[in-house]
Amino acid sequence: MSGVFRHWPNRITALRFVGSLVLFGLLQLLVHVPADEIAEHRGTMQAVFWLFVITAATDYLDGYLARRDALVSAFGRIADPFTDKVLILGTMIFCAVSPWTRELIPAWMVVVIMAREFLVTGIRGYVESVGGEFPADGFGKIKMIAQCLAVGGVFWLDAFPWPAAWLEAWRWIVLVLVWITLLATIGSGLSYVLKARGVLERSAQ
Repeated sequence: MSGVFRHWPNRITALRFVGSLVLFGLLQLLVHVPADEIAEHRGTMQAVFWLFVITAATDYLDGYLARRDALVSAFGRIADPFTDKVLILGTMIFCAVSPWTRELIPAWMVVVIMAREFLVTGIRGYVESVGGEFPADGFGKIKMIAQCLAVGGVFWLDAFPWPAAWLEAWRWIVLVLVWITLLATIGSGLSYVLKARGVLERSAQ
């Protein structure tokens, strides 16, 4: 295989994108299912949960292989964060409109998270256009981990038959993860703004 897909990191990124599209197809099958009937679709929910876990986890794999084998490429720099955003924002949008998840991930929260992504993407594009560097920092990585845990936790609740007491306990844990995700997202956005402030102030002079 030649071209950008001759190396495994780029192949894995492409497979993650395809996995995201398949995941959205499964979520579309469940988007109108009432909350009290989601247990009747347990098999589909388990497929959603495991597909999300695998697709999210391989984000680490392609980055690790690219760094280990010195295969960092322009394609990977663009496609990898793009695929991350498609996966996370896409699943959150489905969660915000599905009756069985929208109480945990409401639409306003998704709007805030999307606004952060648009802001950081715009700042990064400008900083790099004037010759600066704007790599992901530790706060951004924490944000991504928190988002994956929160969304995976939301699917976890309905993917398996839990006793009532366990389900309530898991629900509170997932709710905490969702709020941690929101705070980490806002915090990482502010971190990037502060980091880019010097470049933006110099360009305004």
